[in-house]
Amino acid sequence: MSQDIKQRRRRIFGFTLVELMIVVGIVAILAAIAFPLYSQQVRKSRRTDAKNAVLDLAGREERLNSTTNSYWTDTGMLGYTAALAPPFPAPPGAAFGVQTVGSGYYQITVTQPTAQTTFTVTATPLTADQMKDTSCMAFVVDQTGKQSSTDIGGADSTATCWK
Repeated sequence: MSQDIKQRRRRIFGFTLVELMIVVGIVAILAAIAFPLYSQQVRKSRRTDAKNAVLDLAGREERLNSTTNSYWTDTGMLGYTAALAPPFPAPPGAAFGVQTVGSGYYQITVTQPTAQTTFTVTATPLTADQMKDTSCMAFVVDQTGKQSSTDIGGADSTATCWK
């Protein structure tokens, strides 16, 4: 067999190191682009847990108000455990009823600026990964049903985050 035939046969049965390195480089570039986009979509999907929890708790507050004419007098009435119960009597402006939602990415807090006639439910991120979602740092619903959100700088981001 001649030398040319042996070389051709070797090339047919395998890859060269240069070809392999080119493929590895292409895969690395694709991964560098895809992973941050994937992470951003995962953070965005976790917002749904926070929004649902805030709306659920606001609905529970309204159901309680329809029967007792006051908000949040007993956490048991809202379906929360005794460990989450606020100190009684709760001072005006006190935050209580802290609860994590979903897989523990957000924390829900209820405040009563005035004695049992208003409430504000706020969801804020707990994990470092979810805190990277800087455009939607807090979700808020109050007793009027107003939904709002703020970004990391405190600016209103309701149009972006509640759609």
